Amino acid sequence: MSQSQSRILVLPRPKLYQELFGPDDDRLLRSLGEVVLHESESGPSAEELAANIGGFDIVVTGWGSPIFTDEVVKAATDLKLLTHTAGSIKYMFPPVLFERGIKITHAAPAIAGAVAEWALLLILTMLQRPHLHDRNIRDGVWDKGAPPVRRELVGQRVGLVAASYTGRSLAKLLRGIGTEVWIADPYLENTEALDLGVQKVGLDQLFSECRIVSLHAPITPETHKMIGKRELALLEDGALFVNTARSWLVDELALIAELQSGRINAALDVFDNEPLPGDNPFRDLSKENVLLTPHMAAHTVEARRRQGAHMIAEIQRYLAGESLLYEVKQENLVTMA
Repeated sequence: MSQSQSRILVLPRPKLYQELFGPDDDRLLRSLGEVVLHESESGPSAEELAANIGGFDIVVTGWGSPIFTDEVVKAATDLKLLTHTAGSIKYMFPPVLFERGIKITHAAPAIAGAVAEWALLLILTMLQRPHLHDRNIRDGVWDKGAPPVRRELVGQRVGLVAASYTGRSLAKLLRGIGTEVWIADPYLENTEALDLGVQKVGLDQLFSECRIVSLHAPITPETHKMIGKRELALLEDGALFVNTARSWLVDELALIAELQSGRINAALDVFDNEPLPGDNPFRDLSKENVLLTPHMAAHTVEARRRQGAHMIAEIQRYLAGESLLYEVKQENLVTMA
């Protein structure tokens, strides 16, 4: 299909659109066909999308876009390409879209670097504790030897749960600063582990022998509460548990119990209930061994712009008849969010 014939419906709300597409990318996108933007900070609802999607061959979706219901799918008679500017797609796009031959691509690789950096920051923060020493100074304590004890990351063994885009990005960062990396992922081939420079191990061995464990697995039926009381008990005293993935992976009650004991440390960016309610037990945990952030790992200026740029590039490839770099195949969904 030529660019002049293409009609592109863009669903991200105006504020998110501006974060995803700078002026140059906005002009580039508009050069690829007739572009129609969603102009309200509310919606669109699935009903509104069903009423308007007809006649568009390309649809750009993102955080806050409606799920493609049966009515939306039925109305999308001209749809050929879906470009999702976020990562998770299973909850949005039903199997029938794949069966109809509609191509679906996503921006998960564009987000991975930001989440990996945040995970690395959380690890370093909990090892070196600058936030607690800042608090000491503000409380009038100037003592370089005051608690908490600081530890270095270089030379440590870090265990990553899943070789996802983010897991691989973090592995690269960790190895670059002299850290041994282990990964527990049943879908990681031995040759891939060799190429990544990591050691593939089982989940129990990872929890038993790594002082730092960071989660990067997707939401799938098999990962639901994959980390519970038994797995947490395998961590050595003083170990660090990091989750920038999804709370779906963890039995929160078991984690809270471990953290209340003070036996292990944790840095958490995701929770079952978000925003975290005022009476949530996580809020009462000691700041000495628990660091909480509001599900913000992916929220960087650079990541947003990469997300938009990746999807524009995918549209260009589609219009040129080239293979997509970030296409999601139906058979990939078993290991994807």
